[in-house]
Formats: sequence, C-alpha cells, structure tokens
Amino acid sequence: MTALLRYQSALLVHSRRWLPPFLLYAAFLGVGVQSGQPVLDSLGYTAAALLPVAAWLVRICVTNEPPAARAVVAAAAGPARAHLAALLVALGAAAALGLAATAVVTLISDPVSADHQRRVPLPEACAAGLLAALTCALLGAAVGALTAWPVLRSPGRAVPTLLLAALLALVVTGSPAQAAVQNLVTGSRSATVSPPLLPLLAAALVTAAATAAACALTARRSSA
Repeated sequence: MTALLRYQSALLVHSRRWLPPFLLYAAFLGVGVQSGQPVLDSLGYTAAALLPVAAWLVRICVTNEPPAARAVVAAAAGPARAHLAALLVALGAAAALGLAATAVVTLISDPVSADHQRRVPLPEACAAGLLAALTCALLGAAVGALTAWPVLRSPGRAVPTLLLAALLALVVTGSPAQAAVQNLVTGSRSATVSPPLLPLLAAALVTAAATAAACALTARRSSA
C-alpha cells in the first residue's frame, strides 16, 4: 500500500487538479470567517465547508489515471487496493487541509461565546474544531466514494448527485457532519466546549462502509 499511496499522492500533486477545490475552500473561508468572530462559530463554518471539498478531492483522485494506467496498476496491485489508495490519499489531503484551516481560524478568532460575553477555552475549542473538521472530511470522502467511479460512471449524473449528497450530509438531522457542526454552534451559544466524539465515530463507520462498497464494486467491474 505504501507504493500505491505514494503513486496516488504524486498523481494528485502533479495533476494540479487539487487547486480548484483548495481555492474554493479558501474562498469559502475568506467570505465566511472574519478575524475577531466567536471561535466556535468560525470553526463550525470551517468544518462544514470542508465536506464538499473532501468529496471533490475523492472524485479527482479516483479519476486521475488514464484508463490504460489504471488497468496496469489494477493488474499489478489489485483493483480494490488501487482504488483504496486513491480514496485514502483524497481523505488525507482533505484532513490536512482541515487541520491547517482549523489552526489558522483558531488563531484569528476571538475565544468568546456567540454573544461575546463569556470566554471559551481556546485549546479545547481548537480540539473540538479539529474533530469536527475530521468528521466532515470523513463524511465528504464517503459522499465522494459513493458518487464517483465506479459507483456512478457518468459525470452528468455523478456531479449533481455529489453536490446534492454533500448538501444533504450537512443539513439532514442525524448526519454526523450536521451533528458535529451543530455541536460547535450550540457550544458557542452556551460558552461550553464538547468534543464531537460520537459524530466522529459515526462518520468513521459510514466512511469505512462506503469505502468497502466502492472497492468491492471496483474489483467486480474490473474482473467483469
């Protein structure tokens, strides 16, 4: 897997296809996060904006290879392992982006409640923001895995489905991403910090299931 991960990472970096989602995320944060805003509100926005970016990165990674190169890699390492490497690289890129954004947003935000009347412990807020960002990155990776090749092979269907699924993952009650972001927003109102551990666990389980399904389908279609 190490060689596959390096290969997929090199493909992502040299393709420069990562640049649009990174710029989009930076634009989201530039518009939605301002210096001096309550830290938990800003971290909630930072985490939420990461979900569609993670899904987009997954789509980039699983479609980066030309068909001939994909066939060669699949023959050498197995189609499921090759696909898994692409998904892990996309998730890693999204998580790294979320980590960097969370650190910057924590530094520029004001450690106060939503009404600016009560203090919020900054280290605990940063930790909760990191967990929320990871939750959204995981769920975004799951959305990407289920709306890209080989699950949906037509871009005309895959892209709108990805956008709709990412939106629903952020707003539907019971979604791990929605719960993690809501946890930060609620904490900002009450000046309390509660790490979103249960949403993170749920997101990890959903992503593991989505990844397993996508990899199994890759192996089946490659052998067909």
